[in-house]
Amino acid sequence: MSSPTLADPDHRAHLRELYRRTLTDDILPFWLRHGLDHEHGGIITSLDRDGRILDTDKSIWFQGRAGWMFATLYHSLEPRQEWLDAAISCVGFLDRHGYSVDDRGKMYFTTTRDGQPLRMRRYAFSESFAAIAHAALARATGSDAAASAAERDFASYLHHAFEPGAVTPKVNPKTRPMLGIGPLMIGIATAQELRANLGETVVSGRTPTEWIEHFISTIEQLFFKPNLAVLMETVAPDGSLIDHFDGRTLNPGHAIECAWFILHEADLRKNDGWKQLGLRILDCMWERGWDEEHGGLFYFRDLHGLPVQEYWHDMKFWWPHCEAIIATMMAWQATGDAKYARWHQQVHDWSFAHFPDAEHGEWYGYLHRDGTPSVRLKGNLWKGPFHLPRMLWLCGEMLE
Repeated sequence: MSSPTLADPDHRAHLRELYRRTLTDDILPFWLRHGLDHEHGGIITSLDRDGRILDTDKSIWFQGRAGWMFATLYHSLEPRQEWLDAAISCVGFLDRHGYSVDDRGKMYFTTTRDGQPLRMRRYAFSESFAAIAHAALARATGSDAAASAAERDFASYLHHAFEPGAVTPKVNPKTRPMLGIGPLMIGIATAQELRANLGETVVSGRTPTEWIEHFISTIEQLFFKPNLAVLMETVAPDGSLIDHFDGRTLNPGHAIECAWFILHEADLRKNDGWKQLGLRILDCMWERGWDEEHGGLFYFRDLHGLPVQEYWHDMKFWWPHCEAIIATMMAWQATGDAKYARWHQQVHDWSFAHFPDAEHGEWYGYLHRDGTPSVRLKGNLWKGPFHLPRMLWLCGEMLE
């Protein structure tokens, strides 16, 4: 007997209840209980299986991510004071300690627990998540200062992510110029959040909608290769392939996340061309990423099926599965195609069978290929209350 899918109204009701209950009764309480720093503000994300603190250093981008998540839940799901307090705490720590003084205002990646600077990274994702956190907090509280900060952070993101010379490239651009898809797709999601919370405010010469159009167009022109059935992670500036390890490496979960950003915009704008683009990206990257032997999504693949240099290439990380649950549901809602309902149930069933910790709550983040835990931690500087609660919240919203 086949498993029920999204095509079954009773199953949709079951999923809606499961996603909402997991969010409000499991995931959020875990982080509110164990992660919030009541002494210095903000959130500590490096937690053991049972919530004990493993490391007190703080990820600045997670102050933004968590701040956005709690503020968004407050204004869109239920106005719980504990969620608003958590958002204010995270954004407050970010405001006090996230911005460098001697590096043109670029944001740090990590600080000590009390906010002393530790590490600056090349990419500008701390800025993008600060922007969406401030935007969501502005909507939740009506704060003009938060709205202005969101616009400032988005402008800083655009500068550091796209202005030549703003950040020293990882690879010498004179020897091998390269473009990555990450800043473009995160640009889509960031602009979508600013528009949803602040409206069509002009930042760096364009409205959020105009920035989204630019980012989607660039992704389609340079990174999507329909003749190869692939969305590339890295290409040359003209979109041509780079036949080296970095150039051939694919990240199916990242590409599937990009697909649902585009599908979301297509739905909002009733743009059939973008809908077809999002569906084609999802189709080809699902085929490249799904592990037919053990289930779940591989972390990395090679464009030509060659060996991948990263040794964790066949591990199963929590976040690609969260993104695939969103993307397959969104694709089914856009098309009614039974294939997407089936894919959604595949990734949902595999994820809920392997990632959750029934004893202590939350999800493990890193599994071996066969689905057994690789490490027992529930959080680190990259894993915290973002991908998983975002999936649970957004899927619950789509199922309303």
